[in-house]
Amino acid sequence: MPVKIHDSGYKKLFSNHTIFRQLLETFIPQPWVKELDFNECETLDKSFVSDHYKETESDLIYRVKVAGEIIYIYILLEFQSTSPRFMAVRVLNYITSFYLDYVNVRRKTKNLKLPVVFPIVLYNGEHTWTAPVEMADLIEKIPALGEYGLHFKYLLLAENAYTPEKLLQIRNIVSTLFLAEAHYDVEILKDELLNLYEREIDKQAVSLLLNWFRQLALYGIMPLEDYAELDHVYRTKEEVHTMLATALERERQKNRREGYAEGHAEGHAEGHAEGERATQRKVVLQLLQWRFKLVETEQAKFTRTLAKIDNAQQLAGLLNSLLREALTIDEFVAQLMDYLSVDEPE
Repeated sequence: MPVKIHDSGYKKLFSNHTIFRQLLETFIPQPWVKELDFNECETLDKSFVSDHYKETESDLIYRVKVAGEIIYIYILLEFQSTSPRFMAVRVLNYITSFYLDYVNVRRKTKNLKLPVVFPIVLYNGEHTWTAPVEMADLIEKIPALGEYGLHFKYLLLAENAYTPEKLLQIRNIVSTLFLAEAHYDVEILKDELLNLYEREIDKQAVSLLLNWFRQLALYGIMPLEDYAELDHVYRTKEEVHTMLATALERERQKNRREGYAEGHAEGHAEGHAEGERATQRKVVLQLLQWRFKLVETEQAKFTRTLAKIDNAQQLAGLLNSLLREALTIDEFVAQLMDYLSVDEPE
């Protein structure tokens, strides 16, 4: 059954240690963050969470050292379009469940102290977060219990609270993710992702973001069996450019199809399909120029030859071939001629 990209992709993104480190160092304004030893951080299995929450919640727990002591950082990824009013209760429930499990698995508890758990709720919805972040705001004030009242607060990271200008100043993997989520602009994102790939030392981490963006642009959802596609590591900037050009063009096609379905009669379907094939041919030519630096006469030949291909699947096959880094111009021409059953481009 298909699942949202955010549910699975986000969890995979923030399970990456480089992305986790950027999240804390950039967006958590706490003095102890500077003392964290990210070389020894690790994610934990949430064995204390009930089976119900394992199926419905996207959350992570990191174990990190700070000044020689262990701290646990709990991140709950919230994808709903609205802010659940009793989020503070849910987060507190996870933490107390963690503490109970922490105690139960230890034989000696006489002098045992519970470790620090820092709670973060990461929200990527469109609306402003309105749920209270403090438990006290959810509890009646009368009678006043003073020191016996329940005190708990989580840190909220709402992506839409950051302006595009602020995120463009930061320019790391997490800020670019927030930019894509809260202020989606295709042209800005294309340039930012290309530049980010050049700047970022950890190519595996930045590739996770690129693959997440590709899946989001192409499909919006992904089957669980395609989850491993997020692990593909891009080796060159050229490969990134090719992927982005294809993904963004297909997104534009998808938007045009949706607009067509809303505003045109079925009798115009064939003309619309031809428009899509024309767009595919255009992208093939653009990628050819990018990959193989065609001269003007070569471009003209390929333009005439591609005009003879009227099969959308064949055009998609050519696009997919151009995404292969090892593809040679001769291999592409051979595939093209196989589709046309002719000897060479005219």
